[in-house]
Amino acid sequence: MFLFISGAEIVFIFFIVLLIFGADKIPSIAKTLAKGVNQVRSATNEIKTEIQKSVDSNKPGGGVGKELKNQVDKVKEDFDELTDSIKRDL
Repeated sequence: MFLFISGAEIVFIFFIVLLIFGADKIPSIAKTLAKGVNQVRSATNEIKTEIQKSVDSNKPGGGVGKELKNQVDKVKEDFDELTDSIKRDL
């Protein structure tokens, strides 16, 4: 998926990260990043399913706005949790 990054450049970036953070911090940083990516992915999937449900239903748009607002609130909470966990780790 890396279009313009070669193997040597990835190794160099990893070496710089190792120098900056140290070997003991790298697993916790990777864990935090993986958790964040999973939260964003699940939030995106939830939004997609809700949009698909609203498109598939033939009901007037009265309840769709309320459901969409609830999903947006969920996403905001997920991002707040993500930023809080990143701030705690750093």
